Amino acid sequence: MAKRAPFLLIIMAALLAVPLLFAADKMNTHTPSLSTATFGGGCFWCTEAVYKGMDGVRSIVSGYAGGHTKNPTYKEVCTGETGHAEVTQIAYDPARISYEKLLEVFWAAHDPTTLNKQGNDVGTQYRSVIFYHDEAQREAAVKSRADLAASGAFKNPIVTEIKPLTTFYPAEDYHQDYYKNNPNQPYCHFVIRPKLEKLEKKFKAH
Repeated sequence: MAKRAPFLLIIMAALLAVPLLFAADKMNTHTPSLSTATFGGGCFWCTEAVYKGMDGVRSIVSGYAGGHTKNPTYKEVCTGETGHAEVTQIAYDPARISYEKLLEVFWAAHDPTTLNKQGNDVGTQYRSVIFYHDEAQREAAVKSRADLAASGAFKNPIVTEIKPLTTFYPAEDYHQDYYKNNPNQPYCHFVIRPKLEKLEKKFKAH
């Protein structure tokens, strides 16, 4: 028994160490700290589809912001009387994609010179707007807009609003992942798909 004791002690020590190893693994698991961006660039079906799948983008929710009606419905927002814009709220990993890059895509994905209008979508709910979440985002958005205006990329003035986000209301479930769930719907086929193809070519060339 005396000769076997050291062997038993080694086994017992190894067994006791197993939970510690698993605990160390859990401690080393890195959960990225996510940031949030909120953009309105016309129909949120389009904006959501544009950012979906981008490296560093973790989740996207379509919804409403910038209005005065509490818990608005899509039908109410479509009247233009709630004051809300259709927006997309993006949770992203700033270690993988910067806010400035999200802004670059935002400007390219819609026409920021048309007031309350994107294509055939007309109304204040389709206005071009950036809702910032903190001072750093505000400064980045203001600089980005000024740089774009100075670049001469557009003949007409940029009308994009830059405002603090107050309250965000998620849209109804059927609006989420709309393009993915309705690829053959006419709006998706004739409006969203060509836009995605155009943006893919533009950013692949960079």
